[in-house]
Amino acid sequence: MTAAAVAATPPHIVPAPSFAHLARLTDDTGLFEHARHAIPRREHGYCTDDVARGLVVTSREADPSRQVLRLAERYLAFLTHAQDAQGAFHNRLGFNRSWADQPSLGDWWGRALWGLGTAAARSPAAWIREEALLAFTRGATCRSAAPRAMAFAALGAAEMLRADPDNEPAADLLTDAAAAIGRPGLDPRWPWPDDRLTYANAALAEALIAAGDLLADPAALAAGLRMLTWLLEIQTSGDHLSVLPSAGWQRGGPRLRHDQQPIEVAALADACATAAVVTGDRDWRHGVGRCIAWFLGENDADHAMWDQGTGGGYDGLTLQGVNLNQGAESTLALIATLQHR
Repeated sequence: MTAAAVAATPPHIVPAPSFAHLARLTDDTGLFEHARHAIPRREHGYCTDDVARGLVVTSREADPSRQVLRLAERYLAFLTHAQDAQGAFHNRLGFNRSWADQPSLGDWWGRALWGLGTAAARSPAAWIREEALLAFTRGATCRSAAPRAMAFAALGAAEMLRADPDNEPAADLLTDAAAAIGRPGLDPRWPWPDDRLTYANAALAEALIAAGDLLADPAALAAGLRMLTWLLEIQTSGDHLSVLPSAGWQRGGPRLRHDQQPIEVAALADACATAAVVTGDRDWRHGVGRCIAWFLGENDADHAMWDQGTGGGYDGLTLQGVNLNQGAESTLALIATLQHR
């Protein structure tokens, strides 16, 4: 990637990530999934997917406030409650505190390991690191049949290996995840391992980049960088990001422009930040800047994708304009992206 491939992002006053709305969405059990504008919708309950991402962003804070540390504690407690003895996870918990599903190895398993690995590697609280490591190690014995779930788990394994290069469960998991993701084909018009792009696509590229770096696998690193370069190119329109919609994009099919979800932007920001660190090429920071700018208004709607008053992230760009609801996923995506400022 070169500076010519992705032009520098226009300057913005970039705010620090705010955890105010995340705290508003959190009670003593977990993190509410949905909101009507800024008000939590309790009837939809909680999900492991979002709680795990909450643990990721709270654990990334090098000097967390007491509020942020309390959030991390609640998210960790939720995840350990969601995990069964074999390492799988429930995903959906009702407001009545009853699980609506059986433990399994879907995306939520992968994201739970991402959160637990990040907490075990980065939390300043020793007891959080210890408990997160126990739960991570149990979950890391499992393998999902879904490449995307394996990619999310790989991000947690990568965090563990950066903190402890001798962690064998993390190394084995990262190795198997890289194999599950696969490699892009030779066609330069579609350098992707699958015939369809769906959601959080950049997480797959980031997992390969991390595997290439931490497992000394140059082929995986090259594949991940090639995939990420393409993702950034096809999701840049003029001077701003125009990310793939929630419907995805089938190879050879038409590409829609809506509904665009903040999770795509956050995954791209994470992957570009990782690529910048691994390669030492600061041109990848231009990609991070594009992602930050998307939330600040450099997007197809020319509209800020967050509420300065609440600190919440808006749920998406639709054909009718901005979805002003401020659910957990979009707020977490905002926080995660601003953490790379």
